[in-house]
Amino acid sequence: MFKEGFPNYLRDDVSITVGMILHENFDHTKIDVSEENIQYYQDNTLIRFPYRIYYSEISDEAIDNLSTRQKMILHCIYSRSCDGFVRQKHMHYLLQMDYEDWAIPYIVKICDEYVVEIVEMTYDLLKVQDIERIKRFCLENIESFCKSYNRMISYWKEYYQDRYHNFHKYIGRKLFRECFGYSKSLENSKDEIVKQVNKFL
Repeated sequence: MFKEGFPNYLRDDVSITVGMILHENFDHTKIDVSEENIQYYQDNTLIRFPYRIYYSEISDEAIDNLSTRQKMILHCIYSRSCDGFVRQKHMHYLLQMDYEDWAIPYIVKICDEYVVEIVEMTYDLLKVQDIERIKRFCLENIESFCKSYNRMISYWKEYYQDRYHNFHKYIGRKLFRECFGYSKSLENSKDEIVKQVNKFL
């Protein structure tokens, strides 16, 4: 279930990493992962990973036994945790690493969700990094990316409008525009691409 979320050349590292994950589930829930999957394209290859995982965390000692690349994989997987604190912790670790391009889908996905503290943390860490490769990924997934932007807005309206009255100053908007490359012209381009695709359907 996790191998489709990473390039084929990482298959062995993914197997080792997944093998380290405890098979005891979070809060004794009976499900391991959600039925819903997230899908992106990266270098014309389909990337698919669970929307949520329900595994308990593994110990710091076990993580220390993983290679740097395996730790990166682990942080990506746990960025889908059902526990927001766990998601934030592992994304924090990931963003402080010299993460590889295959980690970008996990970084982008976590930012269209409802925990504003994760969005704030991600913005603070990304704004000082080279974000051109993230922007390229978002362009490759323009339709999904624009949906993510709108999803971010919906969470602002639902949960954070009272705290952040001016949307133009909201951290989610700044993250998507400054670090991910969103613009209104991108939305218009997405609509045009969809029209062209529909002509061939």
